[in-house]
Amino acid sequence: QVQLVESGGGLVQAGSSLRLSCAASGRTFSSYFMGWFRQAPRKEREFVATISWGGGSKNYRDSVKGRFTISRDNAKNTVYLQMNSLKPEDTAVYYCAAGKEMLFSHYTRDYDYWGQGTQVTVSS
Repeated sequence: QVQLVESGGGLVQAGSSLRLSCAASGRTFSSYFMGWFRQAPRKEREFVATISWGGGSKNYRDSVKGRFTISRDNAKNTVYLQMNSLKPEDTAVYYCAAGKEMLFSHYTRDYDYWGQGTQVTVSS
């Protein structure tokens, strides 16, 4: 069992930066690939970024490439999402998730555990 708790969201102006953190419980964090997803009002949850268990492989949705960076610290059981040059269209609840049995994934169905989410609001 893995419990995930996100933090770091907030209200910022366009062009600003935020760093989201996701703290995981349990001693097997390093065996999970991790992902960040987001969900805006009246929209489906969408993939943002994913990272392999060791951190050597990463992938991003096209609209955040060059602006967002996913990383992890297995010693601290934490995954991060550094978000720079934020835009109003980045406004959403951001969720972290954990999965096993593959390198990483863009798909919600491949993740076994989810956090409760943290709100990110970007004003224009």
